[in-house]
Amino acid sequence: MFTIYPAIDLRGGKVVRLKEGDPARMTSYSDDPAEMAQRWINAGAAWLHVVNLDGAFGESDDANRAALESILKLGARVQFGGGMRSLDSIEAALSLGVSRVVLGTIAIEQPDIVRDALTRFGAERIAVGIDARDGLVRTRGWKDNSGVPALDLALQMSSFGLGTVIFTDVSRDGLGSGLNIPATRELSEKSGLDVIASGGVHTIDDVKAAKDARLAGCIIGRALYDGTVDLKEAIALIPNPSPDGEGNQSPLPLGEG
Repeated sequence: MFTIYPAIDLRGGKVVRLKEGDPARMTSYSDDPAEMAQRWINAGAAWLHVVNLDGAFGESDDANRAALESILKLGARVQFGGGMRSLDSIEAALSLGVSRVVLGTIAIEQPDIVRDALTRFGAERIAVGIDARDGLVRTRGWKDNSGVPALDLALQMSSFGLGTVIFTDVSRDGLGSGLNIPATRELSEKSGLDVIASGGVHTIDDVKAAKDARLAGCIIGRALYDGTVDLKEAIALIPNPSPDGEGNQSPLPLGEG
């Protein structure tokens, strides 16, 4: 089932978008994350992709945590990432009601934590975010170049039992230049993982391209906020949604999945 994930990126408790992950190139869209989340739920989203940018940058994230709690009360499934670099922080997010956590930096720096998390919480609750520029994985809020090829990391994570990867081409994120479909499809085909595409969606054609590439889904951020993609129209591309499956039109209680 192809799933569309509206993105809610949080910085200082506000909904923002960054260009290429650069905090100096930030646009603020809303001071009320829960209101924005409700807007996407009303449009048909069953999943939300929430990012704790402050946590990813290693900064104080109390305001973002409060925002996350307000979003979780609305009833959609939440895929949450940013700054979780220990089993305790993963467990804390899941205990709040997050359906799936997205791990990034620790997959490079402490891969054993990802393996332990998969064993402890199950593959359906864990995803790894592979954020790459020129094919090499970036870490710590995309500031650092790990030197590790994206496919190598995906294969290692697959060997641990991981099922889901979110692949972002950092050079396209927030720029509206279109998804890097060839690289994303190649990662999916060679790793055997469910890959969610991220970074660069600008029009409905980008969503169609991700679906046609047999990816697991796509994340839409700036295109929703700038109005170049209509979420209802995008969700309408998904045929025959299961009443109790992963599709966008069927929200499930928090904690399931």
